[in-house]
Amino acid sequence: MSQHNKSLPIALFGLRASVFLVMFMWTLDKFINPSHAAKIYESFYLIGGLESSVMLIIGSVELVILAAFLAGLYKKFSYGFVLVLHAVSTVSAFKYYLSPFASTHLLFFAAWPMLAACITLFLLRDEDVLLTVRQPLRNA
Repeated sequence: MSQHNKSLPIALFGLRASVFLVMFMWTLDKFINPSHAAKIYESFYLIGGLESSVMLIIGSVELVILAAFLAGLYKKFSYGFVLVLHAVSTVSAFKYYLSPFASTHLLFFAAWPMLAACITLFLLRDEDVLLTVRQPLRNA
């Protein structure tokens, strides 16, 4: 086995674990401080008036999908969900990229390498096998 073949699963796991950590913290915000999460939805996604109960439902759905993502289950769906969710988040902050040195706007640029990691994980999902739950083969 070449060094590339040995290193790829380790690298992909590192990406998966670190992307999970960020997404998990954003999801926890919906449980710990739902009013803050609702303000983010209003500011960035133009969805206002979300009550705490709605944030808890959204957080619960995200948590289940993130658990599947971390476990490497249903990769096309879970990795795709994480990719789309983060892509929307990255694009929704567009106005902050136009004034990078105002306030804390420079921090928003960290979204781009994470988006690249999400794209990489989605494209190489079949190669991402380290510490994943093995799914039984389905009869074709």
